[in-house]
Amino acid sequence: MTDKTMTLEIISADDVLYSGEVQSVTLPGEMGKFTVLKDHAPIISVLVKGAVVFRDSDGKEKSFDVKGGLVDVNDNRISVCVY
Repeated sequence: MTDKTMTLEIISADDVLYSGEVQSVTLPGEMGKFTVLKDHAPIISVLVKGAVVFRDSDGKEKSFDVKGGLVDVNDNRISVCVY
């Protein structure tokens, strides 16, 4: 992990959709979209239908459409469980 990246893992019941280093992640929370950057405070949140959008370590934007799920952010590790 470099100085500017975090570890992101996006999983579903069937597969690991993404696992790697990212610069930022934007998630569809119940109260609206929110973005996680390096050194974000710990949080657990419910996700609603929308897109999980992230910038990988090379700055390329990628996204996954989700129906809902949960996210746990702790110590620059972002774990997303989606359906």
